[in-house]
Amino acid sequence: MTKIRRETVVSEALDLLDEVGLDAVSTRQLAKRLGVEQPSLYWHFRTKKDLLAAMAQAAMDPHADAPLPVAGDSWPDWFRENTRDFRRTLLMRRDGARLHAGSSPAGDLDRILRKMEFLTASGVPEHDAQMAMLAASRYTVGSVLEEQADVGGGADLPPGVPKIDHESAFEAGLALILDGLAHRSRRD
Repeated sequence: MTKIRRETVVSEALDLLDEVGLDAVSTRQLAKRLGVEQPSLYWHFRTKKDLLAAMAQAAMDPHADAPLPVAGDSWPDWFRENTRDFRRTLLMRRDGARLHAGSSPAGDLDRILRKMEFLTASGVPEHDAQMAMLAASRYTVGSVLEEQADVGGGADLPPGVPKIDHESAFEAGLALILDGLAHRSRRD
């Protein structure tokens, strides 16, 4: 029997995701791709849900490697770039937003706390910082979900309806979130 490493299973599962999309990823296909019997995957992942959670965490590795803010950074500039980096990371994988949606940030809690500490040290009220981070995260996942679902690039829109420039639309929404947070921060 071929012995496979957990990291190899996750890496191959992500490659399979990029090739066939989230709906078509199966443990049967993954086992075939790895040259093992399907039950051997259960050594590393008891359920497909466990495999998908590991895939979601691994898919976020590029964002987890992004620099953390440091004292003296502009919080609006950092917030904007952090959210953009999150978007870029989700777009790196086919169905990246769907894979990420509903996942738990368990492996990223330390980084999230450091980001929150930076925002509050920069004068953003704690509750507003929490809600802004949550809103930006959900906004980004939703934006990428819509972008990744738009396979025709708006080709099926009726005449006269403008195509959506996903990046411009994302930036406009992000600016609204930042403007609202800045306004609330000045108020306190």
